[in-house]
Amino acid sequence: MSFFPRRICQRFKINQISKFCFSNVSEESFKHTPLPKRSNRFGKDGPITWKTVGITGILGAGMIGYLFYLKEKQEEKQRLERKRQLGKAKIGGPFELVDGSNNIIKSEQFLGKWMLVYFGFTHCPDICPDELEKMALVVDNLEKQDINTGIQGIFITVDPDRDTPQIVDKYIKEFSPKFIGLSGTSDQIQQVCKRYRVYYSPGKKDVDNDYIVDHTIIMYLVNPDGEFIDYFGQNKTADEIVEHILLHMFKFKQEKSSLLSSALEKISSLSENKVVSS
Repeated sequence: MSFFPRRICQRFKINQISKFCFSNVSEESFKHTPLPKRSNRFGKDGPITWKTVGITGILGAGMIGYLFYLKEKQEEKQRLERKRQLGKAKIGGPFELVDGSNNIIKSEQFLGKWMLVYFGFTHCPDICPDELEKMALVVDNLEKQDINTGIQGIFITVDPDRDTPQIVDKYIKEFSPKFIGLSGTSDQIQQVCKRYRVYYSPGKKDVDNDYIVDHTIIMYLVNPDGEFIDYFGQNKTADEIVEHILLHMFKFKQEKSSLLSSALEKISSLSENKVVSS
């Protein structure tokens, strides 16, 4: 077979196959198929409605409230544990020291006032100044509160060999003129430190006879009855200390008011009994 007849035969076969394929495709296949409508996810017919939003909000608020409740319970547990631990050790007690005017100062003189007591030494390079500045800020902030019945900041040296009463007085007034600085003999300092469970230990002297005193870094809170109530370490901020002290002041006032009411009721009851008996 020549080239041209073979070419014509191939074209004929191709045309026949094309007609057969297109004849089997229905006209419906060429019609436009519309896309499915996009459902509105928010609204009456959608999965998200105002009702579900409201329920979610209520559940979320409830969960947040529950978390705050758990936090409060945990803090109350910590306060009770702290109170239990403090109750084990007897901290604080009477003391007799000397102020900058060489006056004998006794702890009884502060009855009726709250005391915030810090132990340190005037040669302290950084920790004592930082803590005393914090204590001054605490006292200043407390004086702005209505519930405050008066609080006295007191600095007691743990270095009586160098810190005379006059040196302590001059030192503490740099932080607040309201503070009282106290010193004394080695025996007096040892006694007051023992009562407050204060650790102190002078270090080794250098060539200039200078030394650092390692000591407890704590502020002690004493109530108007002269009783130790709480302590605040170096990690506590001024605002946190103010918050704790105000809470103690409020509880102390409530307890005294309750005792006063109880005493008045007893006096009234006794008076009535006397009237009846007469």
